[in-house]
Amino acid sequence: MSSLDRYRQLFRMDGKHAVVIGAGSGIGEAGALALAAHGAEVVCADLSTTAAERVAAAIVEGGGNATAAMVDVGDGESIRSLFADVGTLDVLVTTPAINVRKRLLEVSEEEFQRVMSVNLLGTFNAITAAGRVMAEHGGGSIVAISSIRSQVVEPGQGVYAATKAGVLQMIRTLAAELGPQNVRANALAPGVVETPLTDQTKSVPEWYDAYASKSALGRWAQPDEMAGPIVYLASDASSFVTGSLLVADGGWLAVDGRFTPPL
Repeated sequence: MSSLDRYRQLFRMDGKHAVVIGAGSGIGEAGALALAAHGAEVVCADLSTTAAERVAAAIVEGGGNATAAMVDVGDGESIRSLFADVGTLDVLVTTPAINVRKRLLEVSEEEFQRVMSVNLLGTFNAITAAGRVMAEHGGGSIVAISSIRSQVVEPGQGVYAATKAGVLQMIRTLAAELGPQNVRANALAPGVVETPLTDQTKSVPEWYDAYASKSALGRWAQPDEMAGPIVYLASDASSFVTGSLLVADGGWLAVDGRFTPPL
């Protein structure tokens, strides 16, 4: 293979087996489609069987390879069953998250537990189950969706931010622990993305516009703009990248302040 051919193959996923949890919508759907487009055989897993089947069918219709599966990330047995049925595993992408937008003093214990169950426990269930399979077979790539909220917060985002910071720290720990088995683990931190999770924000024009203006690019992201970062972290293009947080936020974290001062 020539040097150019080797570089042409960097992002190819031919012969790889990937599981995308949360593939039924948003960033998960974009990731599943992108991995399949680059040659991976994808299991589209989601709490909604109908949504998972829709995305898997779209992949097959486009000439790719995909199957659908139902999974509940908050249920450890559901996760273990998913990976027991998958067999070979080279890539995991896990995306599910929920949010309760309230000031911390107003968050109930039940609401706290509900967010933790999906965002933190759900991610723990997914990455540890995948990590065991990958470690046993000598390699793989785990990609978990964190958030810019793992780095910066705002009123009403305390519990969500805590879970996303927790996701990042678990990923870093997994990278350290499974590095000797050639398993890489990385987190992706999107900025504001137009997905079902952000429907509440999108429904208020002033809120939507304020978030758009906060980034350097002055707009929200579309889910498919997270597909490139996912493929990069999943593929051999990132073969020496592990324990990292890849930020795809349109420059949100780089822009300090909420308005342009009169200079």
